[in-house]
Amino acid sequence: MSETAALRTAPLRARAEIDLAAVRANARTLRALAPEAALMAVVKADGYGHGALPCARAAVEAGATWLGTATPEEALALRADGGLPADVRIMCWLWTPGGPWREAVEADLDVSVSGMWALREVTAAARLAGRPARVQLKADTGLGRGGCQPGADWAELVGEALRAERAGQVRVTGLWSHFARADEPGHPSIAAQLTRFREMVAYAEQRGVRPEVRHIANSPATLTLPESHFDLVRPGIALYGISPSPEVGTPADLGLRPAMTLSASLALVKHVPGGHGVSYGHHYVTPGDTTLGLVPLGYADGIPRHASSAGPVLVDGKWRTVAGRVAMDQFVVDLGGDEPEPGAQAVLFGPGDRGEPTAEDWAQAAGTIAYEIVTRIGTRVPRVYVNERQAG
Repeated sequence: MSETAALRTAPLRARAEIDLAAVRANARTLRALAPEAALMAVVKADGYGHGALPCARAAVEAGATWLGTATPEEALALRADGGLPADVRIMCWLWTPGGPWREAVEADLDVSVSGMWALREVTAAARLAGRPARVQLKADTGLGRGGCQPGADWAELVGEALRAERAGQVRVTGLWSHFARADEPGHPSIAAQLTRFREMVAYAEQRGVRPEVRHIANSPATLTLPESHFDLVRPGIALYGISPSPEVGTPADLGLRPAMTLSASLALVKHVPGGHGVSYGHHYVTPGDTTLGLVPLGYADGIPRHASSAGPVLVDGKWRTVAGRVAMDQFVVDLGGDEPEPGAQAVLFGPGDRGEPTAEDWAQAAGTIAYEIVTRIGTRVPRVYVNERQAG
């Protein structure tokens, strides 16, 4: 019996069930929205908490030809696994001085370069490796985070990259950028960034850069902004069936299905009288005789403490609310006199079509975004994969 099959049948304190059929279906939906562009499945941060390698495999099965990570270590781990087709391209973009440039070159990764220091380090690594580095130049078109500023800085970076290419040290495979507010459809910054991106790409191409791919479309742009699709789209959160924001639409509106269901087994059910304080600080006091259920998940598992007295949980077919503070390893729900057995399932979030809360419900309760809810689920929670094999 495989490890994941054993987990599926074993009684567990908690589990994050990942439906890989949903990941495949989401990838196909996203491909259909950008039929002329290649699909990069972004699997950084352990696949947004879903498991990088299983989700990468599922996305590739559904037609993704690129994978994206933040750190080079994430990308190197994917390449080293051996479970992915050799022709799948892997890009990583969050570098710091002294990073594993040579290892990245030797592993045929596409690496992002935002400034001259990075170009110097990757060309030095390419000389040591005896092979050209695959480099993508990142433009800061308005996000103000990574990327090279337009004007003299971009001109210098493009010029030096072309010199390194002529010397056989690099191959400029891409030009790219990232939106600041694509999850706010119609925001004027979107059009401004697109214009700036086109200008910076045109400058580079006029100087002789011949990129394989030009790309700027993240999840919300892939979903709502076809003029941003260029040669490649790189959805992240949408791959896992979660909407980038309520303004963009619900997963159902967008043809997506959330892939993660987080649940736990009740550790205790007990009767308490009215006026009984619950959890640290007694921020919740029972209004009358009731039953309390102990859910064995806490902020050490990624349950946001900010959702204290607010987070929704489905127990015994009814929505409950976290009673009092979320502790490190556990929290309490007031069952209102119902008496499920210890071991009964408490569902924190899932797709929502079986009456359970969603990651967006938890985001609203905690004053954050659904990205954070799924990504922060910790390693103490086993990932249990279902529909691992593609049907047909």
